[in-house]
Amino acid sequence: MIDPETAWAAVLRRDRSFDGRFVTGVLTTGIYCRPSCAARHPSRANVRFFAGGPAAAATGLRACKRCLPDDVARDQVAVTKALELLGNEEPLSLEQLAGAVGYAPHHFHRLFKRATGVTPAAYARAQRTKRAEVALDENDRVTDAIYDAGYSGPSRFYAETKGRLGMTPSAWKNGGAGAVIRWALVPTSLGEMLVAATEKGICRLSFDEDSSALADRFPKAEILPADAAMEALAKGAVAAVEYPDRMPDLPLDVAGTAFQEAVWQELRRIPAGETRSYADIAAAVGKPKAVRAAGSANGANNVAVLIPCHRVVRTDGTLGGYAYGLERKAKLLEREGVEG
Repeated sequence: MIDPETAWAAVLRRDRSFDGRFVTGVLTTGIYCRPSCAARHPSRANVRFFAGGPAAAATGLRACKRCLPDDVARDQVAVTKALELLGNEEPLSLEQLAGAVGYAPHHFHRLFKRATGVTPAAYARAQRTKRAEVALDENDRVTDAIYDAGYSGPSRFYAETKGRLGMTPSAWKNGGAGAVIRWALVPTSLGEMLVAATEKGICRLSFDEDSSALADRFPKAEILPADAAMEALAKGAVAAVEYPDRMPDLPLDVAGTAFQEAVWQELRRIPAGETRSYADIAAAVGKPKAVRAAGSANGANNVAVLIPCHRVVRTDGTLGGYAYGLERKAKLLEREGVEG
């Protein structure tokens, strides 16, 4: 059972990420609610916490008619079924998807995003892109791969993957053939830093690497030294390291699974000078039980500093891990004003 003080704090925040983890019993009114119930907060002295609706009902309490706490399990079943349907190659509209799981479209749209951190459409696009990457590796012809991935045609594929794969389908399939990636090694107070970018934005920012790391990933890409545009991006990246409170808004070219992208978006919302735990990130993207997966998504970040994975620490406040060493992580946090 959850700690009572943690539970009460979640109730005061009306934190939806705790829905399904416990219910709040209000002794004076005889009802039990979700933590996120919009009703006026009761006095703490009149509240008891229960593991679920059945436990609360066993004491004589009844379900709140406003927040419908017993529907949480139904919601979870609906989202699970929707994820399965969206994993199929046959595209579904929001109306079709919601109808298949027994909800009104507008309500299910909110429910799905709350549970997964992304909209049904964004999740479906990510799944198609993932299938496209696999199909491009397995098929000799790009057109065949496009249809195998579930797209209605090449135009839809090109429109939907623009800015996600970061290069043409043929280039992705052939180890970067036809793509141009420019790079620079730049000095910083934390050591030499590799900055690499496609025409769309920065695709790699790391320490303790050189251009050979790019050659390993894209052996057929045209990997070139920085030009004037790339030098401007590199200067901006250095500024982000040295002056995090004035971090420039630089274009990025990154892509991952729907969950990874939701985590990366959440990382970019953490202000300089603040940290979050892995549990905080998991809850923020609507998956409070996916703490380990949130940690893995954090570690899969290809653009250090600009996607500030260093601002995530363990629940007990210790630094946890960092791909480029805990000393760098500590220094980054220190210059952002985080007290050790």
